[in-house]
Amino acid sequence: MTETSTDTDAGIETGTDTGPPGPPSGPAAFKKDLRTYLQDARDALLWKLEGLSEYDVRRPLTPTGTNLLGLVKHATAAEALYFGETFGRPFEAPRPWITGDAEPNADFWATPEESRELIAGQYRAACAHADGTIAALPLDAVGRVPWGDRSAVTLHHSLVHMTAETQRHAGHADIVRELVDGATGQRRDGENTAPGDAAWWAAHRARVERAARTAAETAAGRL
Repeated sequence: MTETSTDTDAGIETGTDTGPPGPPSGPAAFKKDLRTYLQDARDALLWKLEGLSEYDVRRPLTPTGTNLLGLVKHATAAEALYFGETFGRPFEAPRPWITGDAEPNADFWATPEESRELIAGQYRAACAHADGTIAALPLDAVGRVPWGDRSAVTLHHSLVHMTAETQRHAGHADIVRELVDGATGQRRDGENTAPGDAAWWAAHRARVERAARTAAETAAGRL
């Protein structure tokens, strides 16, 4: 039973027993949530490389050259910049695609000399360095991005930006990996995708195709 006290001036009863505590809140909880979703996307990017040949992790599957290893390479540069130099904690890596001294789009594909182990290893190292920044600074810590007019950003902003960016590129990796060998899912176990064998998915795809054609024919009939 909830105990109450009465505000005699206002005539309002105020509860003194608020019941069970709600979910954690405050800066530490907010930081933990953002870090959890960022790590989820990081893990997805890396597992999309597993079990593939050197060609398949590098092969471009869109007209703009999107490929799996290039996505990891790009994410490495972003982690290094947004959690490194931005907050005065530069990530020690000589690669020009991290420092920014490279040709356009150099961070979105891997040269033959850049091994899968090199790029994945530097990504892990950049993420570990970023985690050090996240742990060391409060969410309202202010840094300056290392380009343009060096706009001021908070750690909170950088965490939101990198979580959104990495999740976006993890989505790119989802599609590219499916095009390579049919593997799907946010995680290795694939539990977040609908169950079904190859025949089920073929029937599902055919159903979606029929729906698309029917909608197109209906729309054409209205013109």
